[in-house]
Amino acid sequence: MVMVAGEITTQAKLDYDKVVRGVVEQIGFDSFVDDLSSVDSKGLSHKSCEVLVRINKQSPDIAGGVHVGKEDLDVGAGDQGIMFGYASDETSDCMPLTHSMATRLGKTLTEVRKSGECWWLRPDGKTQVTIEYLQHPDGSVEPKKIHTVVISTQHAEPLKAVRSKECVGYKGAEMTAPSMEAMNKEIEEKVIKRTLEQIKLKNGQPAITLYGSHTHLHINPSGKFIIGGPQGDAGLTGRKIIIDTYGGWGAHGGGAFSGKDPTKVDRSAAYICRQMAKSVVNSGLSARCLVQLSYAIGVAKPLSLFVETYGSEKGSLTVDDITNILKIEFDCRPGAIAQSLALREPKYQETAAYCHFGREAVTKNGIKFFEWENPKDLAKYKSMNSSQVEAALKASNFLTKWVD
Repeated sequence: MVMVAGEITTQAKLDYDKVVRGVVEQIGFDSFVDDLSSVDSKGLSHKSCEVLVRINKQSPDIAGGVHVGKEDLDVGAGDQGIMFGYASDETSDCMPLTHSMATRLGKTLTEVRKSGECWWLRPDGKTQVTIEYLQHPDGSVEPKKIHTVVISTQHAEPLKAVRSKECVGYKGAEMTAPSMEAMNKEIEEKVIKRTLEQIKLKNGQPAITLYGSHTHLHINPSGKFIIGGPQGDAGLTGRKIIIDTYGGWGAHGGGAFSGKDPTKVDRSAAYICRQMAKSVVNSGLSARCLVQLSYAIGVAKPLSLFVETYGSEKGSLTVDDITNILKIEFDCRPGAIAQSLALREPKYQETAAYCHFGREAVTKNGIKFFEWENPKDLAKYKSMNSSQVEAALKASNFLTKWVD
C-alpha cells in the first residue's frame, strides 16, 4: 500500500494513482505474493498495490500569512523552525566522506541492477560506512582509513532464480542467480570498489586508497535478504532526513525536504545553508563550516544566522567575520532563495534519492538541478581583516535582508 497525503493548491488535474504506480515501477517493485515463504515476491507491485490519496487544499490561514497579496521577495516563511547546512574540505565536493560513500554505494547498487550487470539484485537495500578520522589541531578532519562497510541488499534466490522470471521483459540468454558467496564478491568489486574509485579526496587521490585488507565488510550479514520492500520491513521513521543531508555530521533541525514548495524553509533554507557552508569552505575561509538559520511563519527575514567553523577558520578572519560575509553575500528570505536557486522549476524527482547534497549542479533543458551545489566565490575576503569586513558590511544593503 502507498499513501499520498498533504495539502496542495493547484489548477492542474493530476492522476495521483498513475504517478504513484509509475514511480513504484521505476524503482523496480514489480511483483508481490502475499506469502512470506515466497521467493518470487519483491515486496510490492505497481500493478496490485493499493494507492490511497488524501490530499486537500492549503489552509487559507497559512496562505494568507505566507504569500497572498505579497511581492515575491516579501513572501514569508511557510513555517517556523531551524535549518542547517554543512561542508567539509575532506572531499572535492565538500561532503563528509562517510556520507558521500554511503549514498553513492546505494546509487551504484541501483545502477548495476538496472543495467543488468547484477540482474539478481532487487530494489530494497541500505548502506552504512565507518571511517577512522584524524582531527587536526586547526579543527579540520582527515579520513585515514575505511574501517567498515555494511551493505544489506535484497536479492533473488541464490542458485535457483532465473533471469527471465526475475527481470520483466528480459529476452536474452537464460541465466541463473549466483551463490551468496559469488553475489557478495560481485558487490565488493562492482559496487564498493567502483564507487570508491569515483570519490575524490582533498589530496586529489580517489577514496579507494583508504580501502584495503584492514576494511571490515558486512555484506548481507543476516545471511540472506530475499523478502524485502514494505513486505519485509516498513519502518523508516526519522531516518530519511539524515540520508537526505549529511549522515549525522553537522546538525539537523528535524524538518524533511520532499514534497515541500520553496516557501517551506525546511527545504529551501536547508539548501541555502548548504550553499553558504560550501562557499565558505570552497573559498578557503575555513576547513569546515556549519550554518544555521531560523524563521517564523509569515516573516520573510530570517530570525537568526549562526556560523560554526570548529576552530578551522583561516587567516585573520574570525567566525564573526565569516558570519558578516554571509550577510553581505546572501539573501535568505524565502522569495530570494527561490529566485537565486531556481526552486520554482519541476525538477525535484532527482532529489528524492541518494541525498540532496554533494550532487552535481547541472542544467538540463534550461532547468537548473542542484543549484545550491554551486558555491559562491568568497576568496576576495581571505586577505581582509575584521575591520575591513565590518566596513564592507556597513556599506552593503544587509538590513534589507537580515534583522539587525
